[in-house]
Amino acid sequence: MPKETKIDQSLIRELAQLLTETDLSEIEIEQQGLRVRVARAVTLTAPVTAAAAPQMPRDPVEMTLKDNSPAPASDVSMHPGVVSSPMVGTAYRAPEPGAAPFVEVGTDVKIGDTLLIVEAMKTMNPIPAPVAGTVTRILVEDAQPVEFGEPLLIIE
Repeated sequence: MPKETKIDQSLIRELAQLLTETDLSEIEIEQQGLRVRVARAVTLTAPVTAAAAPQMPRDPVEMTLKDNSPAPASDVSMHPGVVSSPMVGTAYRAPEPGAAPFVEVGTDVKIGDTLLIVEAMKTMNPIPAPVAGTVTRILVEDAQPVEFGEPLLIIE
């Protein structure tokens, strides 16, 4: 079994930023026997020819908008209380399967409270509240893959 090496999170952040700046879809480096690969989803700009069927919200969290329709991603990312993912990984809303989520819509949080966890390269990274306030929207589902900079939730 290979020995686990502690990954410097700043390296992952730098690589993710480099992806954004260069418009690459993935990058991989190897230093001193440690290989790190960072990738992001590529969105297609081709027009969609078939209309998607409307979806009912799967979770009461999704019904926080007044008209029950999801806001465009650009609107959410510009919200002053948005908490974005600091890395590529998998978001988990609870500390373990079957456990109560860290926060729900309506939860009051203080600076530093754990909002959720993003798993990256088998490391669980708690995402702390950057501001105090009330969680008004949760934009990810449990075990959902997330990208660097992707909005996770909103605190007002």
